[in-house]
Formats: sequence, structure tokens, C-alpha cells
Amino acid sequence: MQFLPKLITRLNITIFLLLIQIVLVIIFLFQFIYLLPIISVASYIISFLILLFLVKKDIESDYKTIWVIAIMGLPILGGVFYLMFRNNHLSSKITNKIFAEHELITAELEKKRRASTRELIDSPRRESFFDYIENDSSYVVYRNVDCRYFSFGQEMFADMLNEIEKAEKYIFLEYFILSESQMLELLIEKLSQKAAQGVDVRLIYDDIGSHKLFTNSFVALLKDKGIKTVRFNPFVPFISVIMNHRDHRKILVIDGKIAFNGGMNIGDEYINRKKRFGVWKDTGVRLKGEAVTSFTMMFIESWNSFCKKDERITGLADFSSAPLLEERAGLVVPYGDTPLDNEPLSENIYIDILNQAKDYVYIFTPYLIISEKMTYALKMAAKRGVDVRIATPGIPDKRMVYRLTRSYYRYLLPSGIKIYEYTPGFLHAKNFLSDDKIAVVGTINMDFRSLHLHFECATLMYKTSTIADIKQDMLETFEVSKQVSQAKKKREFWHELVDAILHLFAPML
Repeated sequence: MQFLPKLITRLNITIFLLLIQIVLVIIFLFQFIYLLPIISVASYIISFLILLFLVKKDIESDYKTIWVIAIMGLPILGGVFYLMFRNNHLSSKITNKIFAEHELITAELEKKRRASTRELIDSPRRESFFDYIENDSSYVVYRNVDCRYFSFGQEMFADMLNEIEKAEKYIFLEYFILSESQMLELLIEKLSQKAAQGVDVRLIYDDIGSHKLFTNSFVALLKDKGIKTVRFNPFVPFISVIMNHRDHRKILVIDGKIAFNGGMNIGDEYINRKKRFGVWKDTGVRLKGEAVTSFTMMFIESWNSFCKKDERITGLADFSSAPLLEERAGLVVPYGDTPLDNEPLSENIYIDILNQAKDYVYIFTPYLIISEKMTYALKMAAKRGVDVRIATPGIPDKRMVYRLTRSYYRYLLPSGIKIYEYTPGFLHAKNFLSDDKIAVVGTINMDFRSLHLHFECATLMYKTSTIADIKQDMLETFEVSKQVSQAKKKREFWHELVDAILHLFAPML
């Protein structure tokens, strides 16, 4: 019976209750269809009207396709299920609150905007790219930023602990997953010491990503240690069945002077203290200078959107006074992406980098579940003679998703795209690098969830000194990875069918 505590978790209970709801709806419908034929007719009419609505609705085509197939295949149940589960957005109350908070941080970030950054950009086309990022996301292009790149999570975590030790005013953390681990114990020990010294310590955790750890008793324990916490997008069975929009960001800000960003969550596998899937490779960056302000504001926006009224962070100007540094090469743009504005900022940034590439594009991603337009951009870059290389994991963390990732290879390899599988273990890094000029390191996977459903963040670097470090790491990673050869033998019909079905449901995985 020792497995029961692990089985009886808040998330598992919620899933169980949702399954009961679905079963009860099915039983109810089929029972009444036989008793009252008019219900059957009404269900068909509802499904037909929903189909018309979907055809007109401006949503991602892949997501739309799933519902169209479900409704046409199950016209009685499909329409009802769409009415139950269609809403892949947060409530209007929370959405409006997030937008209101974003307006406040936008006004603060506007004070950081510098016209002088444009002189470092080498073409009008590239300048319009930076204009798009600033205008769409409100995040600012900075110069004179001190950047450091980390090629493994353990290197980054050691530096995080060192910088936390120096904190004087506040420490802000925002993470998707925090799990029971030695890494977490070390982090909490450092944070509680700083809180005892009067440092304001605040932590945002995602209610799905960290559901196993964050019980009421654990939250109370953190509070006793002086660590304030906020749950991002709490879920409640029956009341809130929408769990799509998660906080996938990973941010650590210290005193507005230093910020860390990358793919690493808080757990022993991320720093290779525990070997779950071989060697775990994560990457990240540390920023010093004015650019830290964007991550500070990003955190405050999330905190104020979900905290209690008496816990709001006010006086934003006090948190936007990052120090100006001496001359540093290049430009840096920390940016956040939200699913609430129906603008796929992260995907557009990746595609624009591909479209402007001349020599090469190197990519790290743990999952490769991409849209038609991303597939087209990758293929077109390769066909133009650009050296496009993609590294994915050699050892999977989720077998179904791994199979789906591999199923995209056959669309990309014939175009000349080179695909590598990281032989030592699991590649969790999210890197995009092109032409020794521009790179993105952050939390954004090349899959539907990261590009369309999650709250994400990343650091874009242009002509910074870190570009060379990122390139060196990526080249060394390709060296220890196995290059995938294009399969020439005919695949079995059933394998083709399974992959085709997985592609249909890719936006859900």
C-alpha cells in the first residue's frame, strides 16, 4: 500500500473527477437519446452549428482540425464535448487582470527604450525584426549587457547559489517544476537564510508542473521560512477543467541586478545529481545590466496577476533601476510570450531567424512537434543552402512524445536538414543560433504547447560575446550525438497510421 500516497495526488484526483464527468455525460446523452429522439436531433444541430463556428473562428489550424474530426466522427458527443472543453483560455477575469498588469509594466519598460540601439543593427530587415518584437511584446532592446552562457544545468545552479548569497533586497523566482530533491533543499536553505536577513523572497510555481510537491503543508513550511509563494493558474475540479495555459517560464532575479533564464527546472535530474535519462543537458544564461529589468517586470506581472490583493508588488520604479554597465558588445532582448493575445511571438521569432539566415541555423529542442509553417520555414532555409541542424534527445523522457518527435524527421531530412540525437542522454535545452550573429536561449520548445499554449520566456542575443560560447557548445554537442540517416526502406502501414494519428493530436501532447 506504499504506492497510495504517490497515487492519491491532487492532479490524479482531478483527472479522475474529470473522467467521471465525461462518463456521466456520455451515459446521460445515450440514455435520453433513446427516450427522447428530439435530444438526438438537437445534438446534431448543435454539432453542425459548432462546425460552422469553427470554420469561421480564427484559431491555430492544427487545433481546429482536431475538433472538426471529433465532431464529424462523433456528431452526437463531439459538439457537447466541444462546449465542455473548448475554452483553452483562462477566465475573462484573470485574462483582464493579466492584461492590466502588463499595461503597468509596459509603461515602466518604456522608460528603458533607447534609440541608440539601432546603430548596431546591420540591415533594415533585421531592424524591422527588432521593431516587431518591441511593438508586439513591449519588451525592450538593450545594449551594454553582461551575458554569460551555461552549457549544463549544474554549472548554472552553482552560479545561482553564489549570486543568491549576495542578495540584499529581493529574490524573485518563477519556475514550472519544483520537485523534491537535494537541489531544492539547497535552494530553500539559501533562500530561508536570505529571508532571515530581511531579503524579500518570492516564488511563483505552476500549479500543474509542481503539483506533487506543493501541498498546503509545504506552502506553510515555506511561509515559516520567510518565502512567499503564489500558485500560477490554480485548477479546481468541476469548476476549472482548463489546464492548458501553464507557466513554463524559468526566471531568477536578484536585486534587479542579475537575472538567470534557461530550460532548467528545480530537480536533481536537471543538475545531473540523479540519472533518469542518462546525461541531462540543459542550457541557460545569466544577465547583468539594464536588461534584468525586463525579467523583473515579467515576474511582477505574473505575481500581481495571481496573488492576493494585500500581497501585490507596488512601486514598480523601485524595481526597474538596474545599473548601467560599461560598453559591452551587441544587443539583448529578454522577452515573454503569452497565449492570451493570439500572437505566436516565439514561433514568429524562430521563423524570422530561419528566413534571414545565410550560412547556418543550429537548434536544440527536446520536442519537435511543429506546425506546417515552421516545417516550411525549416525546409526553405535548407533548400536555400543554409546549414540547418537540429539536435533532439537520444534517450526519451516521454515515449509517445519521442515517437511523435521522430515522426517529423521524414518531412525534414529530404530537404537536407541534418538531425542529431544526443547520444549521452536527454537534451532539454532550447537553443536557436544563426550565422554567428543571433541566438535565443530560454524555455521555448519547438512544440505546439510552448509555441501556442504556455506562458514562456527567453533571452535573444545579437552580436554579443556569448554567441561564440553558444556555437562552441552546440558544435561539441553535435560531435557526441548520432546523426540520423534518411530511412530508405518502406515503413509498415501500421507504423504510418499510428504516426498520422499522433500528428492529428499533436497540439494536445
